[in-house]
Amino acid sequence: MKTDKKKQLLMLLLCAAVMVAAAIRRDGKVAGHRLAADKQETTVRQEPDTMRKTADGTVVINTTYLAKDINGYGGNVPLEIYLKGGKVAGVKALKNSETPDFFNEAAALLTRWNGKTIEQAQAMKVDGVSGATFSSRAIIGNVRRGLQYAARNAVEPSLLDKLDLSAKTLAGLAVVLMGAIVPLFVRNKRYRLVQQVLNAAVLGFWCGTFISYSLVLGYLSGGIDLWVSLIPVVMLVTAFVYPLFGKKNYYCTHICPCGAMQELAGKVPAKRWKMSKTATARLNRFRQVLWGVLMLLMLTGLWADWTNYEIFSAFIVGTAAVAVLAMAAVVLVLSVFVPRPYCRFVCPTGTLFKVSQGSK
Repeated sequence: MKTDKKKQLLMLLLCAAVMVAAAIRRDGKVAGHRLAADKQETTVRQEPDTMRKTADGTVVINTTYLAKDINGYGGNVPLEIYLKGGKVAGVKALKNSETPDFFNEAAALLTRWNGKTIEQAQAMKVDGVSGATFSSRAIIGNVRRGLQYAARNAVEPSLLDKLDLSAKTLAGLAVVLMGAIVPLFVRNKRYRLVQQVLNAAVLGFWCGTFISYSLVLGYLSGGIDLWVSLIPVVMLVTAFVYPLFGKKNYYCTHICPCGAMQELAGKVPAKRWKMSKTATARLNRFRQVLWGVLMLLMLTGLWADWTNYEIFSAFIVGTAAVAVLAMAAVVLVLSVFVPRPYCRFVCPTGTLFKVSQGSK
């Protein structure tokens, strides 16, 4: 038993090390601390001034360092805020690691502060864009931090300011806590059905919150702002910590919105396909090989963008790529005839969980 626990802990640490390496390969930093490949690169990367003035008198605030603790879905979302005549003349997004489709939706916020004085802009209550919640929060947080600096009033936001107390977040937190706690004590088919409906409807379609490679890499490279990431943090605990106490595959079984959708589709009255043990074993092997190939592509940098095409983003219908929506539709139809086909035979994120807990 002790040997199994040691092996499991070793596999978790190994997976963590590999994911940290992937985060460094993609973003060049860990927990918000940039790692330069060489001296010349270090010089180039620490040059951006927090405040500069252009020839026409425009003051430019760069939030790269001011808001290095504020993250979107894929990491930091630095901005440049242009101030002319004491008013916001424009906000420009700098290079980031957000999923392009989602960030393009959130980028609609960039003009919201135009024409406002610094005081007026600071007083504004700006709502995020539905379907791009994390990117929206990062843009709003960066603008606030930049305006605080510009007003020479860089006050540390209070805990209440950091917390997102919207109905959506509170509902999502309630659902994820139910999934994390209740199944430990209650084994009831009716309750499970209710939980799975809530997982899909609230966590998936309403909150658009789930564990994916993009989320994990973003947290590893940019760090975690706990107070705006309570739901994902609970999910990560159930995915990586629960298995250490004997609750393997807990997140996939009890919380994952994608797994919930497949399970709900499987309740549609239809004749199930019978799969032989050989076919099941081959498909399981395919999942393992696929995961190995995708990890290799990510670590070598040959195609790290595959993380933008995981099926989970289909819950955010308005911003999901067409290819992802098509894949989700196929999986949903297959789920009517085969129990959880994506979870069992494809899911790279699920495979990462399995490997981290010493399973196949």
